[in-house]
Parts: sequence; C-alpha cells; structure tokens
Amino acid sequence: MVIKLCNKAMALKGIKVVEMMGLAPGPLCGTILADFGATVTVVQKMEPNPFDVMSNGKRMISVNLKSKEGVDVVKNLCASSDVLIDTFRPGVMEKLGLGPEILMKKNSRLVYARLTGYGQSGFYRNKAGHDINYVAMSGILSMLSKDKQPPQPPVNLLSDFAGGGVLCALGIILALFERTSSGKGQIVDSSMTEGAAYVGTWLFKSKKLPIWSGEPGTNAIDGGLACYTTYKTKDGKFMAVGALEPQFYTNFLKGLELSEDEYPQMGDTDSCKTKFQEIFLSKTQEEWCNIFDKIDACVTPVLDMDLVDKHKYRASDESFYRNENLVIPEPAPKLSRTPGVSTGNKSSPAPGQHTIEVLKEIGYTKHSIEQLIKNGSVYAMRQSNL
Repeated sequence: MVIKLCNKAMALKGIKVVEMMGLAPGPLCGTILADFGATVTVVQKMEPNPFDVMSNGKRMISVNLKSKEGVDVVKNLCASSDVLIDTFRPGVMEKLGLGPEILMKKNSRLVYARLTGYGQSGFYRNKAGHDINYVAMSGILSMLSKDKQPPQPPVNLLSDFAGGGVLCALGIILALFERTSSGKGQIVDSSMTEGAAYVGTWLFKSKKLPIWSGEPGTNAIDGGLACYTTYKTKDGKFMAVGALEPQFYTNFLKGLELSEDEYPQMGDTDSCKTKFQEIFLSKTQEEWCNIFDKIDACVTPVLDMDLVDKHKYRASDESFYRNENLVIPEPAPKLSRTPGVSTGNKSSPAPGQHTIEVLKEIGYTKHSIEQLIKNGSVYAMRQSNL
C-alpha cells in the first residue's frame, strides 16, 4: 500500500514543523503531521531519549538548550517554519527565550502549539502528571469503574493520545487553515485534561439518558449488560459482544442456540452472563467466528495486537504493515486524493543525524557550524557532511 501511495500528493506537503522532543503525546502529534506530508524536525537535547519510538521519518538535530548559541539555532529554525510543537511545562520555553512572543514576533505566520497536561492557566498548570492524572481531572475516569472497584484508565489512550496528541494535531490543522485567510499564525493551547474531556463530550451530554441510570459498570455500554461485554473462549481467547438492539440480540441468541423466552435481553443479567460464559467456553474463538460470520449479531473476535494484521478479517483491508516485526497502523483517516503515508516504515533517525543538514538549510556557514559543534552548542553525528 505504501509503495502505491508514495507518488501521490500529500495534504501537508511543504509544511515545516519543529517538534521539541518530549514524551508520547508530542511525538504522536508530530507523527500525524509527518504521515500526511509535513517535514518534521525534532529538536532533541544533547542526551538521547531512551523512550523515543516515534521519530521514524522525521529529521533530528541535537541542540544544547542551555547555551545561547543553541537557543539561537532553535530561533532561526522557527523563523522559517510553519509550526512549533512545545512539549514542555508552562513557562519553560519562556525561560529559554523561546516563548511565543519572541518567536512569533520574528515569524508572524508561526503556529505555536503548546501541548501540556493541564493547559497554560489554572490551579494545576505547573503540576506534574501523567495520563491517569489528566483523565482523572477530566471527569472521565470516574466512569471507568466496575463493581464499585477503583476506576482504571484504558492504558494511556484517553489523555496522552486522544486528548493530547490527536487534538493538538487538530488544533494545528485548524490554525493552518485559518492562516490561509488571515496570513497570521496563532497559539494553540492543547491541554490533555481538557482534550480528554472534549473527546468525552457525548458522555457529558448523555448523562441524563436512561442508559446511565445505574452505578458505573452496571449500565448498558459500560459492562452492565450481558449482551455488551466480552467472553472467554475454549482456547483462552475472547469474543466481544455488542448486541444492544433487539434484532441483534435475537440473532446473538440464535448463534448461542438459546431461547429468548428463557434469556430475555432485559432479564436477570447475572444469570444471562453466567450462561453466556459457559457457552462461549465450549468452543474456540475460531469456531465462534465461523458461527457469527453467518449471523449479523454485532459479535466479533478480540484480535491480538501482535497478530491483528494477519487475521482473516483484517489481512485484506491494508490498515497495518509490519516493520521490524512490529505491527504499525497506517495513517487514518484515508483521503482519496492526498492520502497519508506512514513514516513508520522509515528508519528512526540517530541523535544529531540531521544537525548539519538542517543548519545549512537555515543559513549557517561551514565555519559557524564547526564552531557550534566545537563549543558544544550542537551535536552532529556525521561531521564529514561538512
């Protein structure tokens, strides 16, 4: 699929992005932009980041942000760029002399995206945190419990990635679109806490609907119904059941060879779950797939993340590819004329790999680059490129 798309135009071709290296949310934001054609240059500190797995297809320069010359390199880089992704806590970039007032004065078209846990204002603005803290403060985590047990986040998807990386990328795209008419950049304040809440807008708006009448974990779509949950199969795998509508529930029971009179949808949940668990344990996942392939009942296998691309239901849709034995999703959504091309199939850059190339692009001479390397303001992997 990648080979077929490489010759097509890309939606963000020509857009230059500077990504201040941070943890997962910022790199995902940069990856989304790179996957759709932007040139993304990662500014890494002099010490390598051992957790970096998202720099594929990006350029990387190593800069000493404690030196005036190193800070000047970032200033000059931003002067000819379209987007800056700030992944630091509020105030850090200002202390470095790289705040929006300074950079946008030199480049009024710059979109300055600030991706933080709690945003640029408010009581918690300077507090440290992780996804679990942000999703807790968003109000969403309170809904993710069952049987009155403590709520648990679904790994770090909600705040780090959905509310953080994805919504920050959306904010950047919106600002770039507005720039086409105004000619001016703007600051994008992307809070992972606010982002998680925004992703959950439907949950907030639907709170008074009957589907949320019970405690968390007892409602229609949070595990309370026997027809909307997962069941273990004979081979230790799982099936996901989402037979909410009456017609799907009827078909679901047909697949299990059960009577709806005996197991009505709104009957005793515990007895239904117990019976369904017993029946699902009688067959393998593959056997259940064969049964429900012929029945429209909203019943699907729970696919293993490491094998999702090889399963018979996914192998034909070209939504994944393998890179060094890792399964990588292709960019989404799919655009008909200017589709994205995953940067994940490209090699990951080494620290300082593109330092000299980037410095030359923004006007540094051979002599000035040599001086920057000599005084420790930057690190370049291949100095022979000079």
